[in-house]
Amino acid sequence: MRFLERERTTLAKLLPDLDPALREIPLMELERPGSPGIRHFRDSGAPGLLVPESHQGRGATALDALRVQRAIGSRSPSLAVATTMHHFSMATLVGLGGLGDGLEWMLIEGVASSNRVIASGFAEGRSGAGILDPSMTATATADGVRINGVKRPCSLAHSMDVLTAGVMIPREDGKGDELAVALVPADSEGLSVSGFWSSTFLAGAESDQVTLTDVLVPPELVLRTATASGERLDELQTAGLVWFQVLMTGSYLGAASALVERVLQNDRIPEHERVRLFTETEAAMATAEGVARRVDAGELDESALAQALCVRYGVQDALARIVPRAVELLGGLNFMTSDEVGHLAACANGLALHPPSRSRMTGPLATYLADGPLTIA
Repeated sequence: MRFLERERTTLAKLLPDLDPALREIPLMELERPGSPGIRHFRDSGAPGLLVPESHQGRGATALDALRVQRAIGSRSPSLAVATTMHHFSMATLVGLGGLGDGLEWMLIEGVASSNRVIASGFAEGRSGAGILDPSMTATATADGVRINGVKRPCSLAHSMDVLTAGVMIPREDGKGDELAVALVPADSEGLSVSGFWSSTFLAGAESDQVTLTDVLVPPELVLRTATASGERLDELQTAGLVWFQVLMTGSYLGAASALVERVLQNDRIPEHERVRLFTETEAAMATAEGVARRVDAGELDESALAQALCVRYGVQDALARIVPRAVELLGGLNFMTSDEVGHLAACANGLALHPPSRSRMTGPLATYLADGPLTIA
């Protein structure tokens, strides 16, 4: 079948062992707490997906990554959503690598070569916060930075090797403070993981609570951004937000595509209904691919972020039409005899729950349309 052919071909090219492994595991096993999906993600070399080949990674483009996330989402929505947070963190580190003095690339190579899984402790879950704004408090000491705070939900909480967190620290020249990214090893003294996620939907993403209590991070694991507190969205934050929207959109399109694929494989469903679902799903994917191509062209500016947000909200609307129609066409028997249809339908709705929400961005987007700056509410 041609549906999802490009996505699964891309996944097979970059991570040849991952899709065969996921296909062998029932969907609901992949979606439960303690899912084996994250282990297969690690074993396949996927942690280095966005790392350039010159630094021991897979060298995926943004378009590649979008297609990979959709392909993974069609096998396990939980795995796609969870690993989007890893890739978002890696994209941020790669962006820092282009600004830093070389230490960043040593850390990036370490992640790729050792297949380390990174969880995101950034502030993307807090309204009114920039994507890298501090969600935790930090105190500079002679031995490094001591961090206190809580991140919840934090995907990959139980499988992570490293937690990335935005912190505010004094500038090296003594002139005020600056944002920094701290890489906190998961086995650090004072780091603990506790329960938070109670829903059965996306339970395989390990989205629980991570608490840091007086955790010491050595200086070599603290990467400075040279961005002062309160500054307008800088290039790194803008790029991070664009990556987040693109990859998360692909992940949820994957969950919806798993339902659509079931419809397309059912010859008893009228052709016009199957083709209608196919065209609307592919149209939604095409809009996301347009943003990914801008990323690959180096257009990670305010305009690209505005487009990424518009595409993400537009895809939300498309999924609100596609998913209920797919469930209806699959019929009551499929719904009643298996948890899979209901589970996929519920998971596909999750895109609307990620920040920044459309309601909070209405004012900022209206200001942007009137030639004002784009802010994140």
